[in-house]
Amino acid sequence: MTGTVRTTAELDPHRRKLLFRAWHRGTREMDLIIGGFADAHIIDFTDEELAAFEHVCQASDQDLMTWIVGAVPVSAEYDTPMFHRIKSFHSHLVPINR
Repeated sequence: MTGTVRTTAELDPHRRKLLFRAWHRGTREMDLIIGGFADAHIIDFTDEELAAFEHVCQASDQDLMTWIVGAVPVSAEYDTPMFHRIKSFHSHLVPINR
């Protein structure tokens, strides 16, 4: 079970591959966060946005989770408009208070 609700029929091969990767990251929590965002936006990404999304997907699940919930500051390499789009898409996540 992938969790995706998007059909891949209308996607080009690169977007299909990236959508698959978004839903098969390694932890279910990040599958839901990254995959859910991809379901909602991947079809409308420009080439530049697609590259930016692919870059964010290269970060580890652990790093992404701690950045998204605000447990640690985002690494400068990933502190990008695309990362912030993903984070705001999931703004219902509760930050960790330390």
